[in-house]
Amino acid sequence: MLKFRRFLLALFVFSFFITTYSQQTTERKQLFDSNWKFYLGDPLNANTPNFDDSNWRELDLPHDWSIEGQTDPKNPMGNDGGYFPAGIGWYRKTFTPTSEWKDKKITIYFEGVYMNSEVFINGKSLGIYPYGYTSFGYDLTPYIDLNKENSISVRVDNAQQKNSRWYSGSGIYRHVWMIVTNPVHITNWGTAISTPEVSSKKATVKIKTTVKNETASSQNMVIKTKLQGKNKGNAGDNQINVTLAANSEKEVEQTITVSKPELWSPETPNLYSAQIQILKGKEVVDNTKQTFGIRSIKFTPEDGFQLNGKPVILNGGCVHHDNGSLGAAAYDRAEERKVKLLKSAGFNAVRTAHNPSSEAFLDACDKYGLFVIDECFDGWRESKTPNDYAKYFDAWAQRDLKAMVLRDRNHPSIIMWSIGNEIIERTKPEAVETAKMLVNTIKNTDTTRPVTSAMTTWGQGWEIFDPLFAVHDIGGYNYQLHEAPSDHERVPSRIIVQTESYPKDAFANWNLTQNNKYIIGDFVWTAIDYLGESGIGRYYYPGETEGEHYVRDHFPYHGAYCGDIDLIGWRKPISHYRDMLYNGTEKIYLAVKEPNPENGEIKLTDWSVWPTWESWTWPGHEGKDIEVEVYSRYPKVRLYLNKELIGEQSTTKEQEFKANFTLPYSSGELTAVGVKDNNEIETTVLKTSGNPTKIRLIADRTQLVANGQDLSFITIEVIDTAGTINPNAENQLQFDIDGPGVIVAVDNANLKDTDLYVANKRKAWKGKAMVIIKSTSKTGDIKLTVSSPELKEATIHIKSVSDK
Repeated sequence: MLKFRRFLLALFVFSFFITTYSQQTTERKQLFDSNWKFYLGDPLNANTPNFDDSNWRELDLPHDWSIEGQTDPKNPMGNDGGYFPAGIGWYRKTFTPTSEWKDKKITIYFEGVYMNSEVFINGKSLGIYPYGYTSFGYDLTPYIDLNKENSISVRVDNAQQKNSRWYSGSGIYRHVWMIVTNPVHITNWGTAISTPEVSSKKATVKIKTTVKNETASSQNMVIKTKLQGKNKGNAGDNQINVTLAANSEKEVEQTITVSKPELWSPETPNLYSAQIQILKGKEVVDNTKQTFGIRSIKFTPEDGFQLNGKPVILNGGCVHHDNGSLGAAAYDRAEERKVKLLKSAGFNAVRTAHNPSSEAFLDACDKYGLFVIDECFDGWRESKTPNDYAKYFDAWAQRDLKAMVLRDRNHPSIIMWSIGNEIIERTKPEAVETAKMLVNTIKNTDTTRPVTSAMTTWGQGWEIFDPLFAVHDIGGYNYQLHEAPSDHERVPSRIIVQTESYPKDAFANWNLTQNNKYIIGDFVWTAIDYLGESGIGRYYYPGETEGEHYVRDHFPYHGAYCGDIDLIGWRKPISHYRDMLYNGTEKIYLAVKEPNPENGEIKLTDWSVWPTWESWTWPGHEGKDIEVEVYSRYPKVRLYLNKELIGEQSTTKEQEFKANFTLPYSSGELTAVGVKDNNEIETTVLKTSGNPTKIRLIADRTQLVANGQDLSFITIEVIDTAGTINPNAENQLQFDIDGPGVIVAVDNANLKDTDLYVANKRKAWKGKAMVIIKSTSKTGDIKLTVSSPELKEATIHIKSVSDK
């Protein structure tokens, strides 16, 4: 009998160990991006399990089929979408459940599908989701066969054009996940973390967790939460007993005090994690981890925006969701790079114009310290394009807005929600009621952040917006910040942020933010060049079509050139100027204004600035006057050509921190020097380049993870024998790759170049180009060779390593 009892005890311990181990080792959230099949078209019965897809293309997600196509003025996306192809496409994937999925809840989760997606499991339609920017999921549990292979099919309909005012991309362009839980579990987006009390000595962290019981009986459980800081130490914990009725859910609230918290800010983006477990006895039945930051935000007309009790002015930029030559494909690495580019350009804030961004983008904003205005819509009920969101607003707006807030509410980077942009019906009384509805939708989920939207009158007078502004917490002004002082006199309680501005107005807008605390910042249109809205920000030469992008088509332009940063990551001169205004860490910058051609003048559009380059190479212009710009935070600057002093000018606030020198061009070395107290402090130089002779390769990362997702962005520079970039080089470049990597995109930042972005060749533009390499699932050495006739070829090696 004793042996039998010992046997039973051993069996119990073994079965408990196996149960607990399976709970802890079965991944709750499993990436579902690999081994899909894709077909561009709309074949019959593609949703059925036995459909023959053997001839379909194999690929991994994320995927954007539009970026793979040829720009053409006949494509229905038109100038708004960058003249890229659209259409209908299908994705299919088969999978076999593991034995660990038995008695589990299985959910498929899509971070974003553009657009009108219909998802099928084993031929059964799970639903249609119209909005291409909302994350959504479906419960697969009733339809999965645990004993055989199952099929997922996704139909994506982006054929209803035009449906956007910018490049949307087409397809499953963000990650897909399988979420595997017990019937008793924390719901998706079911954790809300806030920090209602914050000081340097202690902080109160409030955690609200929505727990769901999908069993037929009442369940007793313990919710255990543990906080960890960046050093992985225990920052505080709490546990609470919960009884949950059958087939019900409940929100459970816990409060934890953190001593001497490490606060989140753009300068110190400290992050914490909350590990939340559901326990039944000693068994962990669910286990999730949520990242958050400890910080306080406050907005008043008297003191502006305060972070952790300190005033902050928002130096912001608007961004669309595309990643240039990658199209809409939201690789984590590309999203992270975008945020790092914004930070390196001096921005401390970004506006997600005009739709929810990817989760990876927001994660990177948290990690690197970038404030976010999280925006949901470009329009409400009245359309801007024939097939835009206005078609779906009444049925879907509240669901889409709530989904954005639920998904994103734990990001410390997000400081405002935005419910719209230049709404067509904005002057009508019904717009006030719509705004109330949207604001209430947000406030029912999150009360910790203010709500804004971006508005403009285009000269009609701002008082017509007073009823609509009254519904918002913060007034968003597009392009008309000069109206703010008179508006403040009329409505002194209004807090104002300029949600869009012209790049050329950088100084005037900065000056307004410095002198008026109720103006909390400025967001330039735009921070980075983007695809679509073709021709905005362009300058044009004699003989080219005149007018703004909204007046007529300007093909071959297929994107916007109004960004501070171009599509390969080069900071335009305006970027350096803006950085000096708001930050002052960069103190002197030198560039040369492109001279007018002999047959006429260069013309500017509203969103453009004069084409100005880091170049002292102007063949054929010898002896002719050329204008040099110096931006400086020193009181004076001096300009030298070949060590001969050209002149000295003041560069104080009175001169808007700019100096302009006009001199006859001759080759050599142009030098600008910052001067303080008659002492030359800092120097910057431009050198005339010789003829291009070779290629230089610069990889932003020389080691990738072999996960089929990691990226290396490699800059190509066409240089002379001395290593100086030839800014006029337009050589045809050939890219060849060996090893466990693939070329996923090429670019040169020239938005008039119609060559394919998915290719193995590209012309240089202004002496530069870029190639993007993606890892595969194999490790090893990746070798990229770049060659061109009459240039010495170059090679670079990238290591692909295991992430184990």
